[in-house]
Amino acid sequence: MSSTGELRHTALDALHRSLGATMTDFAGWDMPLRYGSERDEHNAVRTRAGLFDLSHMGEITVTGPQAAALLDHALVGNIGGVKPGRARYTMICRADGGILDDLIVYRLGETEYMVVANASNAQVVLDALAERSGGFDAEVRDDRDAYALIAVQGPESPGILKSLTDADLDGLKYYAGLPGTVAGVPALIARTGYTGEDGFELFTKPEHAVELWQALTKAGEGAGLVPCGLSCRDTLRLEAGMPLYGHELSTSLTPFDAGLGRVVKFEKEGDFVGREALREAAARAEQNPPRVLVGLVAEGRRVPRAGYAVVAGGEVIGEVTSGAPSPTLGKPIAMAYVDAAHAAPGTPGVGVDIRGSHEPYEVVALPFYKRQK
Repeated sequence: MSSTGELRHTALDALHRSLGATMTDFAGWDMPLRYGSERDEHNAVRTRAGLFDLSHMGEITVTGPQAAALLDHALVGNIGGVKPGRARYTMICRADGGILDDLIVYRLGETEYMVVANASNAQVVLDALAERSGGFDAEVRDDRDAYALIAVQGPESPGILKSLTDADLDGLKYYAGLPGTVAGVPALIARTGYTGEDGFELFTKPEHAVELWQALTKAGEGAGLVPCGLSCRDTLRLEAGMPLYGHELSTSLTPFDAGLGRVVKFEKEGDFVGREALREAAARAEQNPPRVLVGLVAEGRRVPRAGYAVVAGGEVIGEVTSGAPSPTLGKPIAMAYVDAAHAAPGTPGVGVDIRGSHEPYEVVALPFYKRQK
């Protein structure tokens, strides 16, 4: 929300409306939910390519001689070990180990990093980084208004992008980024995404966003590229088993509770916020396994929603965190935290309480969908 309480608009707002998008309030931004059929948009990303406006994400630049040291102190990952041109998935936690947000950190240069936060947590992350920067020779800068972010995702995305840039896309690894020009527009080209498919996220200046979107649309005409909204982004990430803050991640969970303890790097030098609490959480998880994040696939047609109870033998054994119909599987699916005793794939007798009716579900390992390399 803006300070006046009005929804914020991305640089592509008028374009979305001209395409007939259904708009929705997402984290204080007026964002496209869908343009037509969310199932068609989902399937386009899985089989061809989709174009997303992600300009609501929160970019925070950290620069200075001690930028790496600050980020190693403020975040749970080993950011100093990230090479220039590479990116890392990590988290920022409270002193008690609770997850404030999950992040991607790009190392843009020797002493320059870009932290990308979820839209709903951008201010929280910015405030925490600024607070934690005391004593470090580093600057934390709010760059949310300096960037528009456009993603092109799907198996046809490398070919579409190649037609518009001379950047070395073949040499660009997953979780890497390089500066280049796309259709004559300067951009940071990152091989990252939230769909389970190959694809790219393009950070550019807001004044270049419409030109870049239109160039990608034109380049993708023959490849079946379609504009995609937040609705299919959610079903794509759910099929790919990717967590969403506020659903699979929250301040009431540590990374170890979320099954993502691997992002916490105790071996890095120096202290970091939450280290002691996270050591205790790691030990606790070892001795007494917390609830495990699993996949659930419906036997029937009823769709589970976040907050629904997972049951077995008349007892509540867990809770659904995300649920939706899966266009790829053709059945409703869900992610849920369940007691470790019921977490093994194929565990019999597991169901979801959907408005008083215990609907049968199969426990499966995540992700539901993995692309063929």
